[in-house]
Amino acid sequence: MANQDSKATHDQLHRYLFQNYAVRGELVTLSETYRQVLENHDYPAPVNTLLGELLVATSLLTATLKFDGDITVQIQGDGPLKMAVVNGNNRQELRGVARVQEGAEIAPESGLKQMIGNGVMVITITPAEGERYQGVVGLEGDTLAECLEGYFMQSEQLPTRLFIRTGESDGLPAAGGMLLQVLPAQNATNDDFDHLTQLTATIKGEELFELPAHDVLYRLYHQEEVTVYEPQDIMFRCTCSRARCADALRSLPDEELTQILEEEGQIDMHCDYCGNHYVFDKVDVAGLRTSGSEPGPHVH
Repeated sequence: MANQDSKATHDQLHRYLFQNYAVRGELVTLSETYRQVLENHDYPAPVNTLLGELLVATSLLTATLKFDGDITVQIQGDGPLKMAVVNGNNRQELRGVARVQEGAEIAPESGLKQMIGNGVMVITITPAEGERYQGVVGLEGDTLAECLEGYFMQSEQLPTRLFIRTGESDGLPAAGGMLLQVLPAQNATNDDFDHLTQLTATIKGEELFELPAHDVLYRLYHQEEVTVYEPQDIMFRCTCSRARCADALRSLPDEELTQILEEEGQIDMHCDYCGNHYVFDKVDVAGLRTSGSEPGPHVH
């Protein structure tokens, strides 16, 4: 495995395979996507960290499951953090949001269980073709990575390890991670997997955030034979649109729309994920009612 790049390329997924072991790996860096998710929000620091971990985990999970469609990874509970969710798809387009209980305080050193309380992780996979699948995972581990490792053992029966890092790079939020998984129906010994796990566990956040993927893999596995495949870009992408908002308004009773317009003068629909506002005035709403058409965009 050669040392190829001279500078880090962020927001990419790299898949790799060990030639001498029945083990596969993934490496993701998604700092720019992470920053865009946080851009329009003022979350407590531990919530920022959890959202970064969820973004990394969802990207790794999507690449592992190999399907065409959408995935949602949501953590919910009765603690001060009501919910944190990341939506993604097989094109590695991600978005995420969190909701803190009104009036709740989250201490600076709070971990997963302190924030969520009694809760679960719900993984929903909606393939482009075929049945929707939903898995519910108890938050047995102390970290998100441990909870997901438990999910893989339950659902896939495949030994899997996740290494998730969040922090800062050049004073800005940064996130990245790695995954190791035994290949199905092949004979990887526990010793082989433990050996590779111990090597991977030494990865530092700043290495993931700032070094090219090939440099990271060379540092970790320079005594191993590793095949690295073409990377896949990761990006922030929100699926909100004026058309979707218009469809939602069409589903509401006329009396409700009229009341909102009388009280507010317009209907302002806000997207929690990206911060966009879609504004509909009386003329817009009348157009939706009569023709099903939607007038030009009012987005800010």
